[in-house]
Amino acid sequence: MSEPLLRAENLGKTFGGGGGFSMRAKQPGVRAVDGVSFSIERGETLAVVGESGCGKSTMGRLLLRLIDATDGNVFFEGTDINALSQSEMRQMRRKAQMVFQDPYGSLSPRRSIVDIVAEPLEAFGMVRNQRDKRERVAELLTQVGLPASIMDRNPRQFSGGQRQRIGIARAISVDPSFIVADEPVSALDVSVQAQVVNLLQDLQDKKNFSYLFIAHDLAVVRHIADRVMVMYLGRVVEIGPKRQIYTVPQHPYTQALLSAAPEPDPDVRVKRIILEGDVPSATRVPTGCAFHTRCPLVQPICKAQRPELREVAPGQSAACHFAVPNPIAV
Repeated sequence: MSEPLLRAENLGKTFGGGGGFSMRAKQPGVRAVDGVSFSIERGETLAVVGESGCGKSTMGRLLLRLIDATDGNVFFEGTDINALSQSEMRQMRRKAQMVFQDPYGSLSPRRSIVDIVAEPLEAFGMVRNQRDKRERVAELLTQVGLPASIMDRNPRQFSGGQRQRIGIARAISVDPSFIVADEPVSALDVSVQAQVVNLLQDLQDKKNFSYLFIAHDLAVVRHIADRVMVMYLGRVVEIGPKRQIYTVPQHPYTQALLSAAPEPDPDVRVKRIILEGDVPSATRVPTGCAFHTRCPLVQPICKAQRPELREVAPGQSAACHFAVPNPIAV
C-alpha cells in the first residue's frame, strides 16, 4: 500500500504545569492530546468528534504545527514535520491549510476581500503583479460560489456563510493537498451549514483534497466523512469507517453520542443513553479508562487498567475492555 498523506504516531500535547512564580507545589499540566495515532489517505475525509474540551482543535493545530507537540510525531508525505526548520515548515504549509471555526473573527475587518484571499498567494510568490492577483482571486471566489465583483469590499458587509466561503477561498488559494476544517459550520445557521458542507465536498471532488473535519454535530459528520474518529479527554476511544461507527458503535461513549443525536425520521425511535456526571478535569484524568467515571457499563478493570485501541472489525478499532470483536464488516 502507498504511504498515507498524513500519519500521526503517539501524538501528545500538555499545556502548563509547574509552580509558576509562586512557592506553591507544582501544578499538574493539562494533557490536551494523549497518545493519539491515526492516518489520513489522499482524498479522504476523517471526521473527529467529541465533546468540547476533548482535544479536537488542539490536535488539528498539532497536525499543521501551529503549536508544537509535547511528544509523538506527525509525518506529512513521509516527512516528520516536527523535525523541520522554520523555513522548511513554511514551505510545507503551502500544502496544508486551515479553515477556521469563526468566520467573523478569522477575517480582518480592515482588509479587502482581494487582499485577504490573496495573502497566501503573495506569501508564497504565486502572483506576479496586481493584475495577476486580481485574476486569481476572481477565479477563487467563483469556485466558492461568490461573484468576483465583491473583491474590493470588506468582510463586515457579508453574512457568516459568505465569510466562511471567503475563508475557504483563502485556504484553497495555494492548491493544498490537506485542509484542517475546524468546526467550519458550527457558527452558521442550519440553513447555511448544508451549503458550506456541499461546497467542501464539491471542492474535494475536483481537487482531491484530504480533510480533517472537526465537528460536534453528528448529522454533519454523517454527510461528509469517510471515516470517523471519536475522542474523549484527549484520547481516541473509537475510529473506523463511517457506516460501521454509525451502525455498530463499539465504545459506550460513541453509543451515547449517537443516541443523543437528533433523528430526522419521526418513525425511528432511538433509545437515549443518559451519561451521569460531568466530564472530569483534564488536569486530573481518571486512572484506567478515562471514561469509567461516566460509563454505564463500568467494571473494576476499567478503573485499574487503561484499554488499548484494538481492532474489533475490519478497519474499526475501539479502546474498551468489553468491545466485542466482529469479523464481519457492515
